[in-house]
Amino acid sequence: MHLKYRIGIICFTIAFAGISQEKTERSGNPIFEGWYADPEGVVFDDTYWVFPTFSDDYDKQLHFDAFSSKDLTNWHKHERILDTTNIKWLKQALWAPSIIEKEDNYYLFFGANDIQRPGRDSYDPNNDVNHFGGIGVAVAEQPGGPYADYLGKPLISEFYNDAQPIDQFVFKDTDGTYYFFYGGWSHCNLGILNDDFTGFVPWEDGNLFKEITPEGYVEGPFMFLRNGIYYFMWSEGGWTNGSYKVAYAMADKATGPYKKIGTILQSKDGDIATGAGHHSVIKKPGSDEYIMVYHRRPIPNQDRDHRVTCMDVMEFNADGTIKPIKMTFEGVVADTSKK
Repeated sequence: MHLKYRIGIICFTIAFAGISQEKTERSGNPIFEGWYADPEGVVFDDTYWVFPTFSDDYDKQLHFDAFSSKDLTNWHKHERILDTTNIKWLKQALWAPSIIEKEDNYYLFFGANDIQRPGRDSYDPNNDVNHFGGIGVAVAEQPGGPYADYLGKPLISEFYNDAQPIDQFVFKDTDGTYYFFYGGWSHCNLGILNDDFTGFVPWEDGNLFKEITPEGYVEGPFMFLRNGIYYFMWSEGGWTNGSYKVAYAMADKATGPYKKIGTILQSKDGDIATGAGHHSVIKKPGSDEYIMVYHRRPIPNQDRDHRVTCMDVMEFNADGTIKPIKMTFEGVVADTSKK
């Protein structure tokens, strides 16, 4: 074979391999190193962001890191965007962040102190750390912080409708209304944030929150809108074990009513991880492609707080229902649209 011809074939093969590799570059799962859970994924401008819980014992779970990426594959860590030096009333456990942009500011909502109430087995009268706390809010001028305490106290510290004030999610509707979903202990409340995010607008009956708990709800509410359909999602099972999973409902407005459709993310025998849940959803800009961002427990799992953050593709049936999500080690395809 002529030498020039052979060199041409080799060059073509290398170039083709490079193209193939670029096309199939993936995020991998977990998407970044470390024990992180309860991830909220969001897109600000042309950048993907993930805000997770630093997954550790309560007495060590006292700060937030954030992660940003242009392509879903290369993640930059923003360390300690919020911690106990910024939130003076925070004493134990900081988790489940939720973020939203409003008027060039970024509002980061979070649960703190694992607040308990008398009458529950988890209430310890001798432990005043978790006698006060709830859902707080911090503010910054950019997603990566630094964040400062916005109110100097919790936004919600009471037990409305017996819901523990944790696991909040803020949803901006098409009319500009900011809906506030939250709640643990198998109760989910819905409120409307006021204009400056310092409190809530009462409902018609005068109450600040209405309970919208669907069948099977435990915690971790989330909502997104697609093709005029409101998808309300939540976690079921126990967060400390392999029973954790994600279910959802559909409605024609943000306030529901919501009737459970089914479970779309759960571990089964032979899966690569267990206890998948407390998720969020990212829509890739300029497309109809959606990604589920969630945490799961590696196999073998050796500690309650050994959870990692992952991404996998979320797809829809023709009627708008969601197909079951398949957990993978490969993750999602890189977004090369910004390269």
